[in-house]
Amino acid sequence: MRAIWKGAIAFGLVNVPVKVYSATEDHDISLHQVHNADGGRIRYQRRCEVCSQVIDYSDIEKAYEEDGKTVVLSKDELKAIPAENSHEIEVVQFVPSEQLEPMMFEKSYYLEPDSKSPKAYVLLRRALEDTDRVAIVQFALREKTRLGALRIKDDVLVLQSLLWPDEVREANFPSLDVSIKISPQERDMSAALVESMAADFDPEHFTDDYQVQLRQLIEAKLEQGDALDTDETFGVEAGEGGKGEVIDLMEALKRSLDRKRGGGAGTAAGGSDDTAGSTESEDDEEAAAKPARKRAAAGKATESKSAETKSTAGKTTASKSTASKSTAKSTDSKSAAKTGATKSTAKSTASKTADKPAAKTAAGKATSTRTRKPA
Repeated sequence: MRAIWKGAIAFGLVNVPVKVYSATEDHDISLHQVHNADGGRIRYQRRCEVCSQVIDYSDIEKAYEEDGKTVVLSKDELKAIPAENSHEIEVVQFVPSEQLEPMMFEKSYYLEPDSKSPKAYVLLRRALEDTDRVAIVQFALREKTRLGALRIKDDVLVLQSLLWPDEVREANFPSLDVSIKISPQERDMSAALVESMAADFDPEHFTDDYQVQLRQLIEAKLEQGDALDTDETFGVEAGEGGKGEVIDLMEALKRSLDRKRGGGAGTAAGGSDDTAGSTESEDDEEAAAKPARKRAAAGKATESKSAETKSTAGKTTASKSTASKSTAKSTDSKSAAKTGATKSTAKSTASKTADKPAAKTAAGKATSTRTRKPA
């Protein structure tokens, strides 16, 4: 890393010389603009609109316009501003970290000791550790006076520049003034969904998918040239959108919970309810296509009708009888007779039941006796 600025932290009468480094960097793949006809690089020129000449950067000054009047400010005049010449990071307050609004955080910088003895640096770090506080500082960097927060990360002092209060917009949305009634069931269901997704944050678990896929596209383009097939590169699912807006909030919450819980119940080989839950989680497209209430109603109607007609879809006899029927059409009779047959039978039963309305099921079309045909 290369230091971008040198200065000193003014901690009362204690001076802490430091070097400032950018703590973050952009990992995006750099792309430039070209002419689509011949691939020629597109470059921008600084052209004066009065004389139409291309101007060198050294001949460019800054200006401010107000009420039709323009004031040109030279580089020397801008450097004459006292705050610009300050190389001091002045500590003005020590505050609890929870009082800082995260929206105000702008950019992070590492501070390295810039003296023969880092004792003053370590003393300030220990003071922040012992008091469990964050130092609020003021400093000037790149022609701008800034507000900042000084804290500790891995025994290193980190300076985070903050936005000024007038740089943070006020959130004023009339749509939020409307009174919305949330039922206790919806709150409980949403809380259960939060708990099912609760985890400790680890940034290493996340990936910038766009940059990964952009790199994949570039490598495929280098290899295949203009014959590139994006569907083949990314798969047929590339470009597919969402499955539409879910109108019923409770149904969306139930479906989300079923999907989360189904992931953990996939290995269970218990009763028919557990098997149906794992089937829904394994087949997300079928689960998303039909509302959960209709699936549940159709399942109950199927079980009751099957019990009356002494069919094989009862809770106690479902695995044995349906396994034998599945065995007649299956090429692997041994595996179908075991617990795997119970899962495949329940999956077939649940999908067939969801396809037919409960009314037709009650009229005599028992879906539990149907088995899925081989693909």
